[in-house]
Order: sequence, then C-alpha cells, then structure tokens
Amino acid sequence: MSWLATLRIALNALRVNKLRSMLTMLGIIIGVGAVITMIAVGGGAQARVEEQIRSLGANVMMIVPGSTTSTGIRLGSGAAQTLTEDDARAIALEVEQVQAVAPTLRGSGQLVYGNSNWSTQIYGATPEYFEVREWALVSGRMFEPQELSGAAKVALIGQTTARQLFGENVPLESVVDQTLRVRKVPMTVIGVLDRKGQSAIGQDQDDVLFVPLSTARNRLFGAPQGKLRRVGTISIKVREDADMKLTEERIRELLRQRHRLQPGQDDDFTVRNLTEMLQAQEASSRILSLLLAAVASVSLLVGGIGIMNIMLVSVTERTREIGLRMAVGARSRDILMQFLIEAVTLSLIGGLAGVVLGVAGSYLVGQFAGWPTVMKAEAVLLAVGFAAAVGVFFGFYPARKAAQLLPIDALRYE
Repeated sequence: MSWLATLRIALNALRVNKLRSMLTMLGIIIGVGAVITMIAVGGGAQARVEEQIRSLGANVMMIVPGSTTSTGIRLGSGAAQTLTEDDARAIALEVEQVQAVAPTLRGSGQLVYGNSNWSTQIYGATPEYFEVREWALVSGRMFEPQELSGAAKVALIGQTTARQLFGENVPLESVVDQTLRVRKVPMTVIGVLDRKGQSAIGQDQDDVLFVPLSTARNRLFGAPQGKLRRVGTISIKVREDADMKLTEERIRELLRQRHRLQPGQDDDFTVRNLTEMLQAQEASSRILSLLLAAVASVSLLVGGIGIMNIMLVSVTERTREIGLRMAVGARSRDILMQFLIEAVTLSLIGGLAGVVLGVAGSYLVGQFAGWPTVMKAEAVLLAVGFAAAVGVFFGFYPARKAAQLLPIDALRYE
C-alpha cells in the first residue's frame, strides 16, 4: 500500500467516529494550548525583568546612607546622613573600575504650570546620573557646568510629568523653554527625558523632575548649613570589563577609610548591587516559566494516554477488518503504519487546534489580567512537535498490537 492510500484509510477511519475522535483530541488541544499560554506568560515575565534591567542601566551600584540610633530607637537604612559629594568625587578618582559616579538628592513637591498642578518626585542630580542610568533626552539639552555650580533655576522633566502638566496632546518639543513653579520656585524646562517605564517595584520612572544638585540643595530642600555637602544616594556605573564584586569591595574599603570606621565597626552606608539583584530575579522568572510549562505538559501526557486508550479500543473493534486486509495481501507494516498515522493525525489536528487556543488564551491573559505575554514561534513549534511525538509514542503500542495479529485469528474474532 502507498503512503497516500494508508493516509486516506486512516482519515476515513477517523471520520467514521467523529465525536470519539473529537473527544480524544480534546486532551491534546487543552495540553498544547496550556503549554503555549504558560510559555507566553513566562516569556512576558522575563521580558519585564529584562526591561527593568535596561531601564536601570548596565553594571549599576547604588550607595545609600546607613541606619542610625536616636534615644535608643534604631531607625532604618538611609536614616543617617553619612554620604557627601566628596565621597562621590573620591570614588571617581580612586577606584579605577568605576566609569561614572553620580551623587543625588531626592525629595518631592508640587509643580504648577498655568491652571495645572502635579505632585512628583524631585531629584537633584549631575549629568553623570544620566550616564549611569543610560537615560537620554528626546528634546532639549543637558545641564551645563555653570548651571551646576550656580544653582540655576533649570529642570529636566520626565514624560509622565510633562503630560500631566502640559496636556496629553502637546508635542514634547514645545515643553522646552516653558517656565513652571517647583515648590514655589520658578524653573525653566531645558529638556525632556526619554521614556523609562516602570521600575522593579512598579513605580513610574517617568513621573519625575530633575534639577541641578546645587539647585535642589540650596533652593528647594533647604539643607542646614552644616550639611551642605550631604547627598541622599550615590549611583555608580562600573566599567564593562570590571569585576563587580571586586569593585564593590574597593568602594567599601574607601568609604570606611574616609568615614574613619574602626575594624569591627559596622558600615554607616550600604552598597547595593542592583544589576545582580535584577539578574537573580530574571533567573527566578525563567525557572518559573519552565515550571509552568512543565505543569502544563502534564495535560499533554494525559491526552496521549487518551489516544492510546482510544486506539486500543479501535484495534479491538476493527479486528475482523484487520484480518480481512491481511487476507487480501496487506503486510504487517501496512497495518502498523495505518494505526500509527491515525494516532499521529489525531495528535497533529489537536496540536493545531491547541495552537489557536493557546494564542487566544495568551491574548486574553494580556488584555484582561494585565499580565505581559510574549508569543514565540519556537514555543509554538515545540508544542506542536511535542504533540506529534505524543501521538507516535502512545500510538505505537496499539499499532504494533494490530500489526502482530494473525489473519486467521483476526477473522475468527467476535
């Protein structure tokens, strides 16, 4: 028998019992759909973490002040004001693995433009901060040296803040050179930042306003005279070829020396390797996606068992037909191929229907659950290929059983 004839006979056999064939394929359909949906959900989680890493910048560390104790009460990390601009300058000069160092001050305040007002985060920063964060401008310019040293009344604005103050439909280029009031201080917008999206904790990074560090300290936050050089955080970008752990140790040793900390005394600062934290989160999301796919694959296994069960029933029902085919010249391999094609056809049709279900499920999850999904062609091919493999694996035993029947015994079967 030719392959075409064998395929035609197998398809005719499936058409005879349409309902049974459909119910048999249901397990494969659900299994493939579940695998594709879970892989898409896991891929979306990985893409979200990768986006967060890119928004953070590559090889980034952050130094924050340590804790302090007041009247017997231990306050949390960042409560002490132990970092200065001089610390940042020393790190840039003495740690050769460092590419850029950016001291910053952070606060919040109300912005007013015309009849619009908006409360947002306000950062005092230097141009190095945007190098550390790999944050570009979409229009305007960066702070100039004389503006940094002279506490100029200029600002860079995030896109969310710009939309809230100037309107959704206003071109971002027109925001430049506009004057707004920041904590009742008039500021001129000199640039609009590129979009960054959400941070790892879900905060909108574009809802922000940047002013020169000296402007924040002298005009907005009103630091006491004894703390004019204090900063809230120091952001650091490490060179691509540098070892992050070694650089972290060098920075820690330098700051302990500058802060005159004795051996055995706790650090009055904390060094956070943000890139490593997000990479660990990425690895966790990758493991989670593999776990979800593995759990969904169980339904494919169940579907394969259903195929084997139905094929065994089919062999039993068609025993006399098998005997008749053998009596008129069909070989054992023809019978084997016929039932094997039936099993694989069930799996493939179920797999293709499962692809449609999986794509629709991924879309619905993304639309209604608000969870990011990433559909990959490799995941679709893997699911369909696995479905075909299930058909071969679970269809082989019933097909082999049919092929080993003796014609005389098959014809006598009642």
